[in-house]
Amino acid sequence: MDHDQPVHDLPETAASGTTKITDLAVAKVVAAAARSIPGVYSTGLGTSRALGAIRGAVGSSQEPAHGVSVQVGTRQVAIDLMLTATYGVRLHALAATVREAVFNAVQDLTDFEVIEINIEIGDVHIPGPGAPLGNRPHEAMEGTS
Repeated sequence: MDHDQPVHDLPETAASGTTKITDLAVAKVVAAAARSIPGVYSTGLGTSRALGAIRGAVGSSQEPAHGVSVQVGTRQVAIDLMLTATYGVRLHALAATVREAVFNAVQDLTDFEVIEINIEIGDVHIPGPGAPLGNRPHEAMEGTS
């Protein structure tokens, strides 16, 4: 089988069934794509990240796609993304870069048509005295898995 063929062009097999890509799976793709962009400190807001870290310390599960909300249809997806930016980054340029990365990741990995990506920059991380700019929170606080 040629692995370079798009999934929708693969030959039919004798096996049948359905495939469902859940909201959570798409939200994780969105969160990973957003976090990969320099200038994104984290997804979500600082207060809810801190609460997530406390929940994690006592053994509760954390939200793996913190700050991401998606509405998945049969072939389309709409995305709402809340993020915390790193101080010193141009916010509109950051939003445009994140939007492009999320759009490409979701379309490439899910084959869904992305109809909108709403980005809200709800916080700006300002490092404490002596901390270099650009530090990112510990991944457990971000709610990644």
